[in-house]
Amino acid sequence: MRGLRAGGDDAELIDARAIDLPMLDRMFKEYAPGEAPPKMAELAAKIRAADGFVFVTGEYNWGVQPGLKNLTDHFLEEWFWRPAAIASYSAGRLMGVRANLAWHPILSEMGMVVISSSLAVGPIGQAFDAEGATTGPVGDALDASFPRFADDLRWWADAAKTQRATRQPPY
Repeated sequence: MRGLRAGGDDAELIDARAIDLPMLDRMFKEYAPGEAPPKMAELAAKIRAADGFVFVTGEYNWGVQPGLKNLTDHFLEEWFWRPAAIASYSAGRLMGVRANLAWHPILSEMGMVVISSSLAVGPIGQAFDAEGATTGPVGDALDASFPRFADDLRWWADAAKTQRATRQPPY
């Protein structure tokens, strides 16, 4: 968050656990106007207003985190025509890359362009100090790779925003 904000981005952390949507029963679009749960309607508005997304994901049994997947599945058109970046982490040396790879086709299917840059951090316990500042060799690697990751997302976010202002999406 600090890195995005330092680059001039208006970034907001959306925590799937804090939002605590129910297990998917109905997507947001399946509710009549004004009848969706308030936290779902609020999140839909935030997604529609965003120019791009960073999905921060840990690895869960070689795959995606169920809570984040549940949150994303409540929405569809809200995600369309915006870029997505994936940042993964794990406690081990593989840095969550299996989850990172699993998210690519999921986000693409949801109408997002997944940028080519990805961010993988691990062991996550060696990346940050108690105040959340990067530390040690793992933190140094994160600091070195983050600028390209953020610039790639910004480029695609600007391109998509310009295109959406110029022309209606094809569907």
